[in-house]
Amino acid sequence: MKNNHIVIMAGGVGSRLYPISTPEHPKQFIDLLDCGKTLIQLTYERFLQVDPQAQFWVVTSARYTHFIREQLPAIPEDQILAEPEARNTAPCIAYACWKIRRKDPQANIVVTPADAYVPDCAAFAATMRSALGFTEERHAIVCVGIQPDSPHTGYGYIHAPGATDGIVKVEAFKEKPALEVAEHYLAEGGYFWNAGIFVWNIDTIESELRAHAPQICGIMDELAPALCTPAEEAELARLFPTCEKISIDYAVMEKSADVYMIPGRWAWSDLGSFEAIEKITGKKLK
Repeated sequence: MKNNHIVIMAGGVGSRLYPISTPEHPKQFIDLLDCGKTLIQLTYERFLQVDPQAQFWVVTSARYTHFIREQLPAIPEDQILAEPEARNTAPCIAYACWKIRRKDPQANIVVTPADAYVPDCAAFAATMRSALGFTEERHAIVCVGIQPDSPHTGYGYIHAPGATDGIVKVEAFKEKPALEVAEHYLAEGGYFWNAGIFVWNIDTIESELRAHAPQICGIMDELAPALCTPAEEAELARLFPTCEKISIDYAVMEKSADVYMIPGRWAWSDLGSFEAIEKITGKKLK
């Protein structure tokens, strides 16, 4: 049985929530829900329910690593990955996966944002365990789709007709739509909000990146001899900023023939707006 690794992406600045979220102190490191825990702490605890034995990794900006040490002290220092520069999610994920392979060549991996709201942790854990079971021995990428309850224009959509509770093939990814397009998606059915959570095994993601993002892989291969050595920080600073700046959605998801979706039948929000936070907390934000 493969070991599970959870990669939390925590490098964003949460610009839509300014001035509560700032480049100096972004939303993932704030107790936005007034519950006594920051968003990244809630994410970490939620994934502990998926697999208490999982290895956790955080990829973040070099200027935020102190937040990780303070808020998630159980994560080993060498599993806090500091990007010298933001290059979007594809280089971020590639760096984490090249590091994970050095430690565990048989890894099964979840990549997740740091800042989502999911109150039903037990239902979430069951969904994620199903996805991990699916990818363990298959060349497959599983993404998580949320059943939309409104024609939201702030989320990307996954077109996966026929999805009920099982894992189904994805037909297409759709960018954030205009209102009339989102209304059409809801009326037609088979469209889900993209939660930005991805599951794969280490061989799958490496082969998909090599097929669809060879420039980034070339950089990672050049970096590889320095990984887990004293030279890593300097080599990362030299090489990482030369990676193509591209999201994993554009780099891999929209091109791969092996993308599946599992529906998340639980409440979810990306907490990306003041309205979203006020809806959950019932408090008006100043």
